[in-house]
Amino acid sequence: MRTDDLRAENQLMEHTLSAISSGLAALVEQTAPLAVGVEGRPRMGSSGFVWKSGVVVTADHAIRRDEDIPVILPSGQIARGQLAGRDPGTDIAVLRVEGTEAPQFARGGDLRAGEIVVAVGRHQPGVLATMGIVSTAGGPWRTWRGGQLDSLLRLDLAAYPRSSGSVLVDTGGRVAGMLTGGLTRTAPVAVPLATVDRVVGELLTHGQIARGYLGVGLQPIALPAAYSQALGREQQTAVIVLSVEPAGPAHSAGFAIGDVIAELGGRPVTDTDDVQTALQGAIGRQLTAVVFRAAQKIELPVTAAERRG
Repeated sequence: MRTDDLRAENQLMEHTLSAISSGLAALVEQTAPLAVGVEGRPRMGSSGFVWKSGVVVTADHAIRRDEDIPVILPSGQIARGQLAGRDPGTDIAVLRVEGTEAPQFARGGDLRAGEIVVAVGRHQPGVLATMGIVSTAGGPWRTWRGGQLDSLLRLDLAAYPRSSGSVLVDTGGRVAGMLTGGLTRTAPVAVPLATVDRVVGELLTHGQIARGYLGVGLQPIALPAAYSQALGREQQTAVIVLSVEPAGPAHSAGFAIGDVIAELGGRPVTDTDDVQTALQGAIGRQLTAVVFRAAQKIELPVTAAERRG
């Protein structure tokens, strides 16, 4: 390659990298008015973002108090927040903070694996930003804390101290969700915008999340071939009842220890997550459980009750 050609190629690369760098800096500046700092636990705070006027969303695992929570505003001023509600299952906490005005922000769509994302938070005295890609974009995901995320979004980026609770945006500056390191012990994940919408709405209305429950202890087991044949479909696993809570919904419906639940509410049950999925939005509704008891297939109607928290 001639010297002139090499110089031109280097100049083009320098120009391209400079444009990318400037674009990312502008993206962070554009997002910064949403980002706040939250001092919700000793020695290690978190980030958060203004959801609407007077409301801040942050990571639940970083909140250790309910009142008088210092919040670092985009202006640098310190406001005091009060906990409006929390959901450990999705790692979302909502604070009411006087004096916060939410700028208009664009809403992003579903993220795809490979997309570049930027998380923007706040650490006194300035903005905290980190960039990476979406490494996994899967379907609905139940967290180890028992919450339901609308999609599993694992992120390949550096999750710095205080970055949990940061607002996550795509390269167009559209809000895509919240960054958290509190739902896995490996890669950080994003709580999708659809989940934030749903959970924040319920926390602001009720202060906590209502979840359906049956009042049983369950464990996955291998399903005998004869049971699978009786169901008329191929199903290799189900769950067995290990305990029944006195006066709980399952007790009232006639469930017994040793019952094998293979279906609930018209959904196959292959593990305990399937039970929780069937209970989503089912509070107060009657669900039919297909149960094997002493090798006999029976149906038990059960009404899901409400458990909060």
